[in-house]
Amino acid sequence: MVGDFRALNTSAVPDRYPIPKVQIFLTQISQGVYISTMDALKGLHQNVVTPRARKDLRIIVHCRVYEYFIIPFDIKNAPSHFQRMMNEIFPEERSEGWLII
Repeated sequence: MVGDFRALNTSAVPDRYPIPKVQIFLTQISQGVYISTMDALKGLHQNVVTPRARKDLRIIVHCRVYEYFIIPFDIKNAPSHFQRMMNEIFPEERSEGWLII
């Protein structure tokens, strides 16, 4: 199922949480001694939608109403929410100079 959230994205207040810029990332990673990656393929699926926000994420399919319990990919502020979550999960690593994106 896919929802059309264009109207919601238009009216949503932008979340200005900083996401690392690609050029800064490439500069920092080129200076690293060790480079490691973790696959966060389903990371966005860990961002839970608040009960209040679920009403805005309803979709209707064949006369049935469905609500998202996790943030769908096409929501305007999903990347900012994900970056905030990653920074909250890895505060110690960030203080050691790790780049978490």
